[in-house]
Amino acid sequence: MSKIDLTEQGFIVEAQELAAAFGIEPGRVPELMRENRITTRCETGEGEDAGRHRLTFFFQHQALRLTVDAEGRILKRARFDVPARNAGGG
Repeated sequence: MSKIDLTEQGFIVEAQELAAAFGIEPGRVPELMRENRITTRCETGEGEDAGRHRLTFFFQHQALRLTVDAEGRILKRARFDVPARNAGGG
């Protein structure tokens, strides 16, 4: 997937994108999000980064960061390890 949809309610990211990053089945993504085991943070760019957004998803000891432009095109993907988070069930 190379595009993220932006709606009035927020961003829509396909489950496959998160599943591939975290090594889980796509069908488990909605359940894990409802249980707060996959959490997210959204940051909006300012200044020279205006029009960009950084979406970071956390699951257990892993993070997926997607940088997207105003049209929702993924400009950059990064995966990295993070310390276990309480809500992430690490």
